[in-house]
This record gives sequence, structure tokens and C-alpha cells, in this order.
Amino acid sequence: MRKVGALLAAGVLIAVPIALQGQATALDNGVARTPPMGWNSWNTFGCNISETLIKQMADAIVNSGLRDLGYQYVVVDDCWMNSTRDSAGNLQANASRFPSGMKALGDYLHAKGLKFGIYQAPLDKTCAQYFSSYPGATGAQGHEAQDARQFAAWGVDYLKYDWCSPSGTIDDQVRTFAKMRDALAATGRPIVYSINSNSIHAKTGPQRDWGDVANMWRTTEDITNKWDTGQTNGYPMGIQNIVNVTVPLASYARPGAFNDPDMMEVGRGGMTDTEMRSHFALWAMMASPLILGNDIRAMDAPTQTILKNANLIAINQDSLGLQARQISNDGTRRVLAKRLGNGDVAVALFNQGGSTTTISTTASAIGMSGGSFILRDAWTNTLSGTNGTISASVPAHGTVVYRVSGDTTPSPSPTPPQSPTPSPSPPVSPSPSPTPGGQPGTCTATYKRINDWGSGFQGEVTVSNDGPTPLNGWTVKMTLAGGQSITSLWNGANTGTSGAITVKNAPYNGTLTGNGSTTFGFTANGNGSTAPTGVTCTSP
Repeated sequence: MRKVGALLAAGVLIAVPIALQGQATALDNGVARTPPMGWNSWNTFGCNISETLIKQMADAIVNSGLRDLGYQYVVVDDCWMNSTRDSAGNLQANASRFPSGMKALGDYLHAKGLKFGIYQAPLDKTCAQYFSSYPGATGAQGHEAQDARQFAAWGVDYLKYDWCSPSGTIDDQVRTFAKMRDALAATGRPIVYSINSNSIHAKTGPQRDWGDVANMWRTTEDITNKWDTGQTNGYPMGIQNIVNVTVPLASYARPGAFNDPDMMEVGRGGMTDTEMRSHFALWAMMASPLILGNDIRAMDAPTQTILKNANLIAINQDSLGLQARQISNDGTRRVLAKRLGNGDVAVALFNQGGSTTTISTTASAIGMSGGSFILRDAWTNTLSGTNGTISASVPAHGTVVYRVSGDTTPSPSPTPPQSPTPSPSPPVSPSPSPTPGGQPGTCTATYKRINDWGSGFQGEVTVSNDGPTPLNGWTVKMTLAGGQSITSLWNGANTGTSGAITVKNAPYNGTLTGNGSTTFGFTANGNGSTAPTGVTCTSP
């Protein structure tokens, strides 16, 4: 939720002890297992919402063709409720804003072939109430089961649940978010559960895999329609800043469980058309929920072109539910690859720099084998052939996306599903091992701290090939400081979690081209102010 004004005094959290089953299995509550697509009222309208506005937006989603591309959820954000509950403790719609009531609104949306989303908060106040920009204190605290039953009775299909308080530890948050998870499940109605643990709080979104608690969880502070605000994870976040936080969390994503880098800003100004295209392409690659935040009634042609890109929507909605993993990043040229259900791989060549540059990778580096490949440009839909090199000239802040097919018969131009359907869990990746095809060489490893939240931190290690010939596999050794222990690691496999650590390449990033690089990242408990020592790289 957007922050307004200075922080007020912290509320008191009542922690409810609810046992969790661990983080290995995604929440399975009967909802679609691909990233949700739709629209939310907050980015453009904030508290200025009404029944008439929501109906107009629903009509525009249908009439513009967005519904038929998969944009189904219409989410009514904060400020929809009356400032007080009724005598029985039930939530009520604001009578002047929603005179027909919330069930009638849900019925209207369902009749349009859309789904109904609503907003609530787990403590005593919603975000707008916390900042005194809306009256009352109607959060769900103490009313979780009652509110869940009310939402189900109204036909709600999606709940956005916003912490919006500086109080509570991450364990308090997990227990409290889980209480609504269980309350929703008890209703028997499939309801997408979207949580934000970060508002006015330590940024707990990146600290754990929340897939046992929710279907989607915010990774950062709130987004704004800027490319770069200079924030690492503080309000407000620009597109580039959010990408930096969310890319390393790829291992958490799977069917029914997705990192949420916040609602989209495409069509709201503040960025160039190139930046808007990158915004959409990167959200698609990161298996992010595609929740629009613009005024659908007033979309210009470039905005419609971006939001209706069937190639990128199909990549986003792929049945494996995987988030793209980072293949390389030299600070300017960033390569992400997303494995797809039919054996294709989507590749994003992302230019973080301020001038046009050539970005390249190879089919081998993204985990594909063979001698010939077909590249489908997601923006132009044109086809080209390659023997393995994947390269493009990319403008400043631009992103070129190719769908790579592993033979001479390209996959057909995809049509995204109108309704996401359940799919099997993604297969487990094989144990990391050197990737054939390279030659012995020399490598170096460089550590960088990405985020630090006091009790834990996030680090990234760049593995660089210092020679002109390819490397065939790599091994990094480093020693963590006392009190530090790795909780998750991606783009590699580690032996040990504290003290002396060894990290070997994953199957898809073992071969480094001459003078090329790749990265692996990790989150760890402990104070991140002390960097790992003895960071070295060796290769066969």
C-alpha cells in the first residue's frame, strides 16, 4: 500500500500460534497455478474509488480485449469499506461509494467473465487507516474467520492482505498471515491469497519462501512509475530497483506460488516507452503476477501494444511456473533464462546501462543442447536461426526477449490461455555438474552484498572467466563469518551452510564463454556487514 505522510505510533500485534508445515510445498488452495493476471485500483486511483469506477474499469477490460488475453481479476483495493463494522462485527461496504454492496459488485464482475478481488489488512487498521487518510480501524485482527466467510459469501476470488505496520517479527507475520490462509481454506471457496509483509516494516518479503503461506507475496516496498529511485528496498521502488531484489529469489517460484514485485506501472507515464516495455518483459520473465495499475479506459496505442503482447503473456503463463534465472550480469548487460513447459527456453537480454550495447549468450549457457536453434523475437514475432549464439543490440534500459526452440521447427506463435489451468509441479533439477563443451581456463569470484536487514542478508557472487576460451564448470570456495549461515542459494549448489562453504555451478551455467560471467546468490542469517573471506574460484 502506498505510504502517505510520516509514520505514526506502532500498533500492537496479537500473535496467534498456528503451526506451519515447512516451506517445501506450495500452498494448494484450489486456485489457478499460473501467475494471476488482472487489474488493481490503487496505483491510479488510491482511495478515490467507487462502484461506478470499478464497473467502468471492468467494462473497459472486456471491451479492450484484455479479459480474453487472461486479465481476469478486478481487485478493489483499500477504502472500499465502511469505517465501522456492523453490530455483529461484520465488514460493511461504504454505502456512499458502493451503494449496491460488495456482493452485487462481485455478481457484476462474474457476469462479465471476470473475477472479484478485495483488500484487507491483518492487524487492526488498513494502510489508509494507519496513515489517517481513511477513517476507522476495520482490519481483520480478531475477525479472520468472520471476514473470510464474508468474502466467500460475497463471491470474492482474490484477497490482497497488507501488513502495513512496523510491529511484529517475521515469525509473528508468518503466524498471522497463516491464520487468514486457514480461514480462507475453511470457507471451501478457491481464493487467491496475496500478501504484503513489507509495508512500513523490515523487508521480510525476501527473507523466506512464503509459498506455504500464500499464492503470491510482495518482494519489495511499493512500486512507483520511475525507472530507478535509488532505493535498494525502501519506498518508493523503481523498476530497476525491484528487479535487483526479485531476480535472486527465482528458486521460490513454482505453480501456485509466486514472487510478487508489485502491481504494474505500464501506461501511467513517468518512463519511456522502452522502459515500459522492459518493465512488462521482465515481469513476464520473472513469472510475476501481471496485475495492471493504469486507467484501462484511457490506454494509448503503445500501452495496448505492450499489455497485449501474446508472446510475453504466454511466457509468463507457462505451465511450469518457473521464474527466470540469471545467467550473467556484468553490471550493464544482464541475461535471464526461463525454462518452458514444451522444452523451449525464454531468454531476456536486459540492458541496465545508459547507452545501446550488444548483449550475448549461448544456447549452451541457457541449458539447451543441439546444433541449430530458432529464435522468436517476442516483440516483433520474427524468426531467425542460429547455431548457438543468442545476441542483440539493445537500447538503454531495453530488453530483448527471444523464445528459443531447440530444433529447426519453431514453436507456433503462442496464444495465452483465457483461463489458467492446473499443471504438475516442475521437475526437480539434476544435481549441478560441469557442463560439457568448454575448455579448462581461469576464473575469479567477486562477492557483493545486495540487501541487509540486520538479522539476515542477501549476497551475490559473480563468477568471471578471465581467459578467452570457455570454462567447463567452476567451483567457488568462501568462508562465512561467525553467526552467518546460508538459508537458501540459487544458480548453484552449496556444500555446507556456515563456516567454509563450497558452491558448484548449476547444469545450465557451468560453461562460461571467453571473458563471460555468471552469478549465484544466497540469503543468510546473521549480520551481513562482514563479507565472506577467502572467496576463490577454480575450474577443471
